[in-house]
Amino acid sequence: MPQLTAITTLSATLELLSGLRVGAGDSEMRIGGVDNTVIRHPHTQEPYIPGSSLKGKMRSLLEWRSGAVKEEALGWRDYENAIATHKAEVKRILQLFGISGDAKVGVAQMGELGPTRLSFWDCNLVPEWKQSIDTNNQALTEVKSENRINRISGVAEHPRQTERVPAGARFEFRLSIKRLAGDDDKLLETALQGLKLLELDSIGGSGSRGYGKVRFVNLKIDGNDAQARFDKVQAFPRQAAA
Repeated sequence: MPQLTAITTLSATLELLSGLRVGAGDSEMRIGGVDNTVIRHPHTQEPYIPGSSLKGKMRSLLEWRSGAVKEEALGWRDYENAIATHKAEVKRILQLFGISGDAKVGVAQMGELGPTRLSFWDCNLVPEWKQSIDTNNQALTEVKSENRINRISGVAEHPRQTERVPAGARFEFRLSIKRLAGDDDKLLETALQGLKLLELDSIGGSGSRGYGKVRFVNLKIDGNDAQARFDKVQAFPRQAAA
């Protein structure tokens, strides 16, 4: 089995450039209530961003970039194919995010791939930002009214209300990357590229309608300022080099 040699931590402030909605999955309808609410911490009732939402979107974008995306998540066969065809990018995605727990692989195979390298934290509100909102008697969320336009009559139909965390909100972001004997710095670089892809795309729901645009600021690697390094990261390095 490969030896764990280090754990690298990335931390940053995740700032919303547009309203964000990560749905709460309401199981009941309330008369006069909001149709689509945001997920909130069960104790504090403050909105937060689940680490699973960030992980899923980042993995999806990296798989799309690699050209290996398919209906189900990449698995062991994709790892074997990546080794055989020298597709280093696909190999790194599987090292970073792992394969499905339903995959029928043996101990030797899992030893070769190693454990999932990336671990994501849930993102809570930056305390200072929340304090400023409380001081100014502002709300932590907003309600946006939406509707559908009939393309023939031009009449607005099916009105609905969507709760969002407003632009300008700031969250504490953190992830860690396990490093095993034999791993190189390209795993860290791929993770940074994944964060760039999130900036170029969106997180949460309704990204195609302008929701969930974000940026990462004050990024640090193991507590050391790495924002300048992150600013230079290219989300599509091959295109940039062409």
